[in-house]
Amino acid sequence: MKLDTKRTYLVGFAFLSICAFWQMYDNLIPLILTNTFHVNEAISGLIMAADNLLALFLLPLFGGLSDRCTSKMGKRRPFILFGTLTAVVLMLGLPLIADSYHAVPSTAKLTTFIVVLALLLIAMGTYRSPAVALMPDVTPKPLRSKANAIINLMGALGGVLYLLITTFLYTTHSDTYVSYFPLFAIVGGIMILAVIIVMTCVNEPKLTAEQLAYEQAHPEDNLMQVTEEGEQMPRSVKKSLAFLLMSIALWYIAYNGVTTWFSVYAQRMWHMSLGNSNMCLTVATAGAIVSYIPVGNVASKFGRRRTIRFGTILLASSFALGFVFTLLTDHFSPVLLVLFLMVGIAWAAINVNSLPMVVEMCKGSEVGKFTGLYYTFSMSAQIMTPVVAGFLLNNVGYKTLFPYAAFFAAASFVTMGFVKHGDNKVEAKKGLEAFDIDD
Repeated sequence: MKLDTKRTYLVGFAFLSICAFWQMYDNLIPLILTNTFHVNEAISGLIMAADNLLALFLLPLFGGLSDRCTSKMGKRRPFILFGTLTAVVLMLGLPLIADSYHAVPSTAKLTTFIVVLALLLIAMGTYRSPAVALMPDVTPKPLRSKANAIINLMGALGGVLYLLITTFLYTTHSDTYVSYFPLFAIVGGIMILAVIIVMTCVNEPKLTAEQLAYEQAHPEDNLMQVTEEGEQMPRSVKKSLAFLLMSIALWYIAYNGVTTWFSVYAQRMWHMSLGNSNMCLTVATAGAIVSYIPVGNVASKFGRRRTIRFGTILLASSFALGFVFTLLTDHFSPVLLVLFLMVGIAWAAINVNSLPMVVEMCKGSEVGKFTGLYYTFSMSAQIMTPVVAGFLLNNVGYKTLFPYAAFFAAASFVTMGFVKHGDNKVEAKKGLEAFDIDD
């Protein structure tokens, strides 16, 4: 059995558009709020946190709704189409309102900007879970780690694409007002192009039917228990799912705790410039990107659970070494780049395999619901950890950051030990088959 890589890349265009949007959103909205509308940092921070809060409700809701969709276009594509088009229309309004406010400020324009921003976040929330659920819908269970590696790679490409466009559009700093409408328009164009590719090149109904036929031919992959009430999740699988979701929350607490506060930590503890601290985070991102495909291949040979546990140990060890580095020196060293390269590799090993393990435990008709469940736990952790880590830094000391992250990463290794389901079946090759190289 081989993964249809071309099809998986085509499916990944939906995630590419999502990641390009969020990279732009996180980069530009704080600038517009503070520089154009002169909103103070505290209020801007609350507005920027709204997307994670809305995601807690919207992602499981629309993931579940897409499971029950009976459109001729398929279960996921109607949400992807409607969500993308609505989001593009709304997002193009934001820079126009900001430009108008700069010319003639008024409270009504600020209020309109906030309302449009809220509607935009809702529009984005309607199709994130369906877009991510499309991959497991059309991919056999044993190949989902490889496929998810490609999906993550496409997402990273979307973020990098935005950064490259920004670099060419805004090459110099200017004290005069700058309109961001061209950048919004280009990202909107990328999103429209991506949805056209998904709608024209991914025949969801046909591929879903093929996947259903595969599942019926391989009933041994189904973890559900048939009862008089229908298919039910056995207690042992529920236990595995609970520990897996707990693990997801724990490693997001660890990872996002560091990425949120690292620039401040690096300045205070190592007297690093913003450029050097961002270089460390960039190396971590690059390490993850180059590891996505190899990690997917490793998981197909050694198992998702083993690969994830390796990732959690590597993550915990990297953060522990960060604490040791803090004790030894108070200035930047290239050693930190190696450390963050390890962080990126560890994060790829974890991230590529966690969603496939979650959806492995559900039946095909509930992939959207379980994708939303995955995001509920990851988003909850991302909302909580900046607050908790910030409290520790402020009240206990900055040296707590890396021990805090190492503890939660190590805890996720422990909880993953109780996950007994959701892994792919690793089959040893025999004879001449051992020399075959898969895609």
